[in-house]
Amino acid sequence: MLRRLFILFCLMEPLCHAEVAKPQVEKISETGYRLGLITFDQKSREIRFPAEVNMTEGLLEFLIVHEKGKIHESLLKTVASPLHLQLALTLLRYKPSPELRLLPDDSFPVVGPEEKKAARLAIEIEWSAEGQTRRIPANEWIQHTVKASSMPATHWVFSEADILDGKFSPEATGDLAAIYLTNSALINFPGADNRDDTVWIPYPQRVPAVGTPVTIILHAFPQSP
Repeated sequence: MLRRLFILFCLMEPLCHAEVAKPQVEKISETGYRLGLITFDQKSREIRFPAEVNMTEGLLEFLIVHEKGKIHESLLKTVASPLHLQLALTLLRYKPSPELRLLPDDSFPVVGPEEKKAARLAIEIEWSAEGQTRRIPANEWIQHTVKASSMPATHWVFSEADILDGKFSPEATGDLAAIYLTNSALINFPGADNRDDTVWIPYPQRVPAVGTPVTIILHAFPQSP
């Protein structure tokens, strides 16, 4: 496992900032590992990392960004490294799909069903409230302003992020999980209105106060595309 991680990082190192240190992976259980602030399990293929509520009102373009990224338009923010998340996803056999990569002619690449399936992710949020641990799909904290309903309970897509000036784009921009489609994000929302930046907001009365600590949980989406 350690050797595979080192080889993978060496292959990806030109894609990220020169100042990013080689990651150190720590085995924390029989099938569990820690990479920076990210923990992941080989058996369940589940990934966890800490974040906090960043917005309770205003238009959203992102579900999650790094704290040095576009926090003025993201529901959640984290200090976890986008590169570490990319490595964890890759080590757990998720494969990025180019299906949501916007091409110069405003179209998208044609992608086969198996490639799509390998990129399907579920995103959930876990937090403590009134002495209890709660866990919900991330879409339940996002509302469509026109339909007045929560975001559909669909999958998210592990995307082929841009390389900008030889740097891994999510590490440079902080774009982790985008609602409004962008080539710079590590993960993108594939549903309707993902190219409209005027309709998504934090769901009133559902999202707890700004600063509330949460855990982001990623795992394989349970349904076939």
